Amino acid sequence: MKQLLREIRRNPLLWLLVFVPALFVVEKTASHAHTLLFMMSILAIVPLAALLSHATESVASKLGDSVGGLLNATLGNLTELVIALAALRSGQYMLVKASVAGAIVSNALFMLGMSFLLGGLKHHTQDFNRMSARLQAGLLFLATIALLVPSAVSEADATGTFTRKLSVALSVLLIIAYALGLLFSLKTHREFFGSAGGEVHHDAHDEAPWPIGLALITLGVVTVLVALVSEVFVESVQQAAETFGMTPAFVGFIVVALVGAAAEMASAFAAARKDRLDLSVGIALGSAAQIALFVAPVLVLLSFVLGPSPMDLKFWPGAVVMMLIAAITAALVTSSGRSAWFVGVLVLMVYSVFAMTLYLLPPRAG
Repeated sequence: MKQLLREIRRNPLLWLLVFVPALFVVEKTASHAHTLLFMMSILAIVPLAALLSHATESVASKLGDSVGGLLNATLGNLTELVIALAALRSGQYMLVKASVAGAIVSNALFMLGMSFLLGGLKHHTQDFNRMSARLQAGLLFLATIALLVPSAVSEADATGTFTRKLSVALSVLLIIAYALGLLFSLKTHREFFGSAGGEVHHDAHDEAPWPIGLALITLGVVTVLVALVSEVFVESVQQAAETFGMTPAFVGFIVVALVGAAAEMASAFAAARKDRLDLSVGIALGSAAQIALFVAPVLVLLSFVLGPSPMDLKFWPGAVVMMLIAAITAALVTSSGRSAWFVGVLVLMVYSVFAMTLYLLPPRAG
């Protein structure tokens, strides 16, 4: 605990933690001040993301980058899952699907591209385990194909019964594929998924890793706080978006996805700057694959219990195209196992095309 308090004292960014309790006070006393809550929730998420980043690096230093990346992706995706469950209970299925699709695209393109760029600006070239990246990209591509099929056949299904049955079957299939992928990478063939850089060399100015107990407790507590802050953010973002002139499509697909993944991004970017690109790639692609293969199918199955009606895996055409292109782009840029700053620029350009399109011409709901 002393190490945690010392870290808060020495890092001015963590002084923003005062906005966490302040946000909850304002939310209780002035719940209609949406623009204020929007700004405060962003200021509250930033220091929480920094704490989560440090804790994840400490866990990764003890357990390895593969497990560290998986752990960070899982805890980070709990935020998206909590937000989606709240929307699921209220029957806002379009919001659920927008957050899922936006998270997949943002993680596979923005987080990966920015990691390549930030790491490349400090290091001439960077190596990472292409076997691990290829596995995650392959799983992501499988998931996008499964999400494409219900949208492609829905026109021939007048009642929607076939689409719902197909969505349930595909959800079970995707969860099985995700579980087998974990078994393959963490158990039966784990020797192929170590860090490409071998031993990690820390700079003299790097902070010593926290004890594993403190790191795990911090991960758990901060994840809960991020989820609570994110709920306030989502409740206020639509009204605040009108104030700032942002379209609903841009907010749901871009803004909510980026803020929801702030904690994961902080970990990925910090790791890339420290030449630990395996951890960055593991967080970015691992998170995208986990959302597509686990979070989305689980939401479909839980909709039979929590939702007012069953939810299917039918996404609007624009979202399907973006997810498919994101999966193909991730597979292409990670195939060599080596990166430089311009590779990150190319990936970010693809993401910028999507963001600009949604900002100027939002896709039809359907």
